[in-house]
Amino acid sequence: MFKRFFSKNINIPALRLSGVIGQAGFLKSGLSINTLDKLITRLFSDKKSPAVILIINSPGGSPTQSSLIAKKIIDMAKLKKKKVLAFVEDVAASGGYWLACAADEIYVDSNSIIGSIGVISPGFGFVDLIKKIGVERRIYTSGKSKSFLDPFKEEKKEDIDRLKDIQEQIHENFINYVESRRGERLDISKKDEIFSGLFWVGQKGVDLGLADGLGSIDEIVKEKFGNKAKIKIIDQKKSFLQKRFSSSLINTEELLQKIEEKSIWSRYGL
Repeated sequence: MFKRFFSKNINIPALRLSGVIGQAGFLKSGLSINTLDKLITRLFSDKKSPAVILIINSPGGSPTQSSLIAKKIIDMAKLKKKKVLAFVEDVAASGGYWLACAADEIYVDSNSIIGSIGVISPGFGFVDLIKKIGVERRIYTSGKSKSFLDPFKEEKKEDIDRLKDIQEQIHENFINYVESRRGERLDISKKDEIFSGLFWVGQKGVDLGLADGLGSIDEIVKEKFGNKAKIKIIDQKKSFLQKRFSSSLINTEELLQKIEEKSIWSRYGL
């Protein structure tokens, strides 16, 4: 915890991490190491700031991108010798919580959703559909497992078992990471519950050790750094093409992605 106050005005840089985590396309933004690498570097560029802030509102997404983004934040914090504070808005779940754990301290609103330390692999099956419309699936591979979990073919038990094995490995990595970042703050007596994939609201997340306290970004910053401390948001500037076409050009792939993103948010009632 910070105990010192400042007599002069001081800026506390803040980076907003909002949305589903995954690779971004040409005209759409996304939370990925590619889109955030330079912004994270900028976040730590103020030599006078005693800390930096992460404002998180994410239901999760790619485990790999979550890990890469978090590692960049942790590495920069060590390099620049700065504390990192995370503030959760609506939700920091699954990969969103992975990002929150990159901070030294995590604060939530009484209505914030936090947790969901687990792994999920959603998908679709179109076997009955293509039969109904009279389409024949033809696929040629070299390697018996090359058509792994093909959505146009019947599921194979060995494919499902393989997927579950992969999920268990990623889940174990997630657990180890959370334990390394939260340490003794976690309620060890509730370990099975904490790592079950469940999520909690506000104070319950604090009680379990997933967060350090309740509070808004403004009140916590004033408490730690004094009334003259100001939050400086680090923004990502859109390119000309993103500004010109992002709202008017929507193709089928992007529409499906938006539907998938909505389904991820809806798991948390949002």
